[in-house]
Formats: sequence, structure tokens, C-alpha cells
Amino acid sequence: MTPSRRLLAALGALALLALPLGVCAALDVALADSWHSAWWGALLALFGFALFDALALRRLPVPAVQRQLAGNLPLGHWSDVQLVVRNRHTRALQIELFDHVPNGMRFEQLPQGLRLPPGQHCLLHYRLRPLQRGHFQFERCDIRLTSPFCLWRRRHRVERVDETRVYPDFAQLQGAGMQAIDLWLNRLGVRPQPRRGLGLEFHQLREFREGDTLRQIDWKATARTRTPIAREYQDERDQQIMLMLDCGRRMRSQDDELTHFDHALNASLLLAYAALRQGDAVGLCTFASDNPRHIAPAKGQQQLRVLLNAVYDLQATQRPADYSEAVERLLARQQRRALVIVLSNLRDEDDAGLHAALTRLSRRHQVLMVSLKEEILDRLRLRPVQTLEDALDYCGAQDYLCIRENLHKRLHARGVPVLDARPGDLGPELVGRYLAWKKAGSL
Repeated sequence: MTPSRRLLAALGALALLALPLGVCAALDVALADSWHSAWWGALLALFGFALFDALALRRLPVPAVQRQLAGNLPLGHWSDVQLVVRNRHTRALQIELFDHVPNGMRFEQLPQGLRLPPGQHCLLHYRLRPLQRGHFQFERCDIRLTSPFCLWRRRHRVERVDETRVYPDFAQLQGAGMQAIDLWLNRLGVRPQPRRGLGLEFHQLREFREGDTLRQIDWKATARTRTPIAREYQDERDQQIMLMLDCGRRMRSQDDELTHFDHALNASLLLAYAALRQGDAVGLCTFASDNPRHIAPAKGQQQLRVLLNAVYDLQATQRPADYSEAVERLLARQQRRALVIVLSNLRDEDDAGLHAALTRLSRRHQVLMVSLKEEILDRLRLRPVQTLEDALDYCGAQDYLCIRENLHKRLHARGVPVLDARPGDLGPELVGRYLAWKKAGSL
């Protein structure tokens, strides 16, 4: 229990009145006894009034609080949390409410104050923005009650346990129209390349239309119906995609609120969503993690939920990336030919081990190496050089980027394509590369 500002102000006013009375007594200035009596009377009255108010505050019941929280929250997006406060007392309560938010989340609109009539309930809202993935627990709320005469305030801890999971940024996935994935990908900046020729998989027979080629005519069906019938093809829909996600220390790099690992995870799920909508099977495995995970490729939109539940609590570790070990584990489990997408952050010291591992992997699978750029290197290159330290930073960044580019060229020369992208652009560029290969029949 703590005194309110009103009680402190009353005590301060009495202290100010006591100051001239004390000065007069020190200077032997005669004052009427009524002044001293009035001051002591006011002090005793305030004491008695405050004591009565404190006892009344102790008898006030604690309101009931119920938290309404979504079981799944998207990383980096604002979500609403509702608090229902119920007053079961026969008199109105002056309340200040604060919800204890777990570490790793930002919040707005807390604490909140309200006056709750007797027997009524109130619905409060505040905003929550998760900055980390994983499993989070809300343990309690703090309620501060004000005494009937507003002289005291008392804080009560209300134990209210709720749990939620913070998933990768799936809000963009759910926000996409299930009937309009191509339009949604265009809004993201993905521009699929035009198809070169026909698709690889037969779809249906239909009447010959203007613009169809002679290669599309089905002569047997044309002879039976005595009207031109054309074959219609579509992109092959029974392909497998395997995502290899680096969870090592390099992926802990951070240029904004999200780490490179979070950007890579979001891009992987975005690609999985697009591929599943195209009828392909998608799987995922991790390496350089404390607990390596492997999800076998499968088709259907339920696979996206399986992937989300499997990776939502993954975090980047301090382990180095061992590409050879990761490739060995994948080759032991993935027998069917697939498009294997390795998401990592390449460095010059990866040259020997990386080349050997990817060369072995490319003998059985089609491989795409995805490397994330450090945006700070581009900022260092573009920053005006004014001091010796600026010149050293520029030369170091330029030298590092040249070595990295040479590494990418050597991988290209060995038949391993490399996608070098900024973390924020990784999702659209990765999906764009996948759709371009699929349209061209390169998968």
C-alpha cells in the first residue's frame, strides 16, 4: 500500500503551514494558541481520515481478470490482446491495470486506468508485437486499486497463466488469397518468367483455339470427333523440394529487428507455401543446430502447418556450419531426386569443404545455394570516405565482397547456381527463381 498524490499533497500543505509556525516560535514571535491548535487538529484529522481510508481499501475485493490471447502470433506483427475485468463488489472501483508481458515482446497501451461500476465488467485492449519466436507464457497481471477517498493505492498480483506460440511471419501467408497466389506474388515483387514452350505434364484435352500450335493437336481425338482437339499441358506437379536451413552462428547476423536466420526461415516458408500451391512436395532439414530436425517432403496445404509447428521455436546457435555432415545426412534420407535449396551465409573460408559437399549433393539432386548479404557492407562501400578509418572500412568491405563474389563464381563454374540476396528481399527472389525454373521446365 502506497500513499497517493492527494495524500502527499495534503501532507505537503501541512508541512508548509508548519514552517512559518516554527519560524515564529524560533524568533519568539507571539502567535495565538488557536493557530497551533488548528494545525494539530488538521494533522490529527488527516491522520484519522487516512487511517479510515486505508482500512476501507484493505476491505475492497480484487477484481477478476481474464486474458484473451491468440494461441499463435506472427513474428514482428502487432496483435491485439484483450483483458476482461469484472467488478463483483457493491461499489465502484478505481483500477489501474498492467499485464506482465514476457521478454522478447513489445507492447503499447499499458498500463490502463478505468473506473468500473459495481457488478459490471470492462473489456480492455492493448497491442503486442513479438520480436522472438518460440513458446511464451504470460504469468500474471498487476491491479492497482485506489481507496474510496483516493488517499491510498494498493497493488495486487493476480496470477493468470496463458500460453502462446510465436511463429515465423505467417501473416503474409494467410493474407494471400487462396485463389490468387500469382497476383499476391506479383505484389511482393515476384515476376515469373514467361514459359519457354509447353509444360511437361499433360492436363486435359480441349477444343483447338487460336494461338495453339500444331504440336498440341491430338490426332486420334481429332479423328474421333471430326473437330480439332488440342492437348493442354501444365507444369509438372509431382516434384520434391528440400530446404536445408543453416542454424549456425553466421545466421545470427542482424541488420534490422530480425536476424538473418529469421529472414531465411520466413523465405523458406514463403517458398513452401508457393510450392505447395503448385502441387509440389516440400520438406525441410536443419544443420548446425542443437537439435537437427528433418521433415520429409509431402504435398498438401496441411504440410505448411507441419513445417510451422516444426520450426517455430528454432533459434540460431553458436555452432559452425558443417556442410559435409549436413549433406551426408540428407543423402541418407532423401533418395528421390529433388530440388535442394541450401540457405546459409557464405564466407571465403568455406571454399574447400563447401565445394566438395555441394558437388557430391549435385550428383543426385538439383542444388540451389542461397547466400544472404550483410547490408552493412553495402553501407560501408557507399559511405563517403573522409577519414583514415573510413578508408580502411571501405577497403576491407570491398576486399571481402570481392572474395565472396569469387567464391560464387567458382560454385557457378562447378554447376551449382547461387542466389545472393539481401535478407529483406530473400523471399520474393527465392520464389521468383523457383517459379522461373518451374516454368522453364528446369526442375
